[in-house]
Amino acid sequence: MRKLKTIEMHRLSVEQFREASKLPLVVVLDDVRSLYNVGSVFRSCDAFRVEAVYLCGITATPPNAEIHKTALGGEDSVSWKYFEHTEDAVAELKQRGYFVYSIEQVEGSTKLQDLVLPPSPTTHHPSPITHYAVIFGNEVKGVRQTVVDMSDGCLEIPQFGTKHSLNVSVTAGIVVWEFARKLLLNKE
Repeated sequence: MRKLKTIEMHRLSVEQFREASKLPLVVVLDDVRSLYNVGSVFRSCDAFRVEAVYLCGITATPPNAEIHKTALGGEDSVSWKYFEHTEDAVAELKQRGYFVYSIEQVEGSTKLQDLVLPPSPTTHHPSPITHYAVIFGNEVKGVRQTVVDMSDGCLEIPQFGTKHSLNVSVTAGIVVWEFARKLLLNKE
């Protein structure tokens, strides 16, 4: 086996990325304090052509050298929007018909491997659901309860070691991959 050179990977330019079809997913960062985590989330969102990233509360915004260090330009390709309050971001998403998941350990959460995306109308969504949002919380406190309360559901990544959580950027990569797998690859 021979490693591919970057030129052989045929990656999109930023302009091509902006014009390309997107994964119907918005990633919401609720008070994520580490700029390196923010940058890593942008990079993962670029990899899977996520529709947008919503940066909320104390979450830093581009342009920023520390975000760029881990985003490696993902902050330039992926659309983003800032909200002072995460609740306002969730309200906008729900008004636009998105099914909103908080990624949090709560009573009755759905294990990520058991996720079945609801395509048909629900009580809260009278139209067929075609777009989704996932909310990732602060590195210490997680997703705020008021935001969890506004969500349509909560997803949890099962863990089998001694720690009760994963780094937020690692969690985002795992969750975004699962949505890409279901929406783009398997069409479940």
